[in-house]
Amino acid sequence: MKELQKWKQLRSRLVFDNQWCKVRQDEIQLPTGEIIDDFFVNVRPDIALVVPVTPQQEIVLVRQYRHGVGEILLELPAGAFNPEIEKAEAAAAREMTEETGYHCQNLIKLATLYDNPVKDTNTIHIFLGKNAEDSGQQILDITEQIEVVLVPIDAILEKIIHGEICVSGSVAALFLALNHLKISA
Repeated sequence: MKELQKWKQLRSRLVFDNQWCKVRQDEIQLPTGEIIDDFFVNVRPDIALVVPVTPQQEIVLVRQYRHGVGEILLELPAGAFNPEIEKAEAAAAREMTEETGYHCQNLIKLATLYDNPVKDTNTIHIFLGKNAEDSGQQILDITEQIEVVLVPIDAILEKIIHGEICVSGSVAALFLALNHLKISA
């Protein structure tokens, strides 16, 4: 078997540039020498995601409509941020407070994962927030209508298995958090 090689980028140009969506068209050369002139890449902001855990050992989730799939989904609080302007931990704390009204004194970094490395440029920064307390008020964007849902830690796995929690970033973050909490208990 031959050694794996990166593709060589010959040219790149932004073909769509909007505040909410950027698409890049790359001309690449494969290790075989073949050239592909239209490999499209979504240039996306990073995501900060937090697993807030209350002193009562409940995980704070959000239920909201997601237009891309046309469904109301149960997931963790998360949001986009620009790492050149804001640190991932600050973005995670901000998103948790805005979407849920909960806050934590400190966040524990669990992982940084690629969101969809085939066609997207961004990463998901995952944090655990212990002792999350309700500050009493959400600060929602115009596109957000969010129901805050508290789920006991011991019921999370069942909700994943039955498809009630089916957003990939949330599922990965919950498994990482459950593992961390088991180890540090």
